[in-house]
Amino acid sequence: MGQVIAFRLPQQPAAAAEPVLGLMSAVDFALRDLAEILPHIALDSARQQAEACRAMLAQAFDAEIEAELGS
Repeated sequence: MGQVIAFRLPQQPAAAAEPVLGLMSAVDFALRDLAEILPHIALDSARQQAEACRAMLAQAFDAEIEAELGS
């Protein structure tokens, strides 16, 4: 008779963990960080780019808050 070889069963993939930090929290932290570092940026073009980034994040953050409050 033949010999039966038992193979290990494949392990179940680990369930994706809940994110530790939500997207809205990350945007909020980024806005605070930008507000803190903006006064210390010496190069005008870098300061303008940081301000544009801050404005874009603030607009997206405010739109999400309005959408949550409206629903």
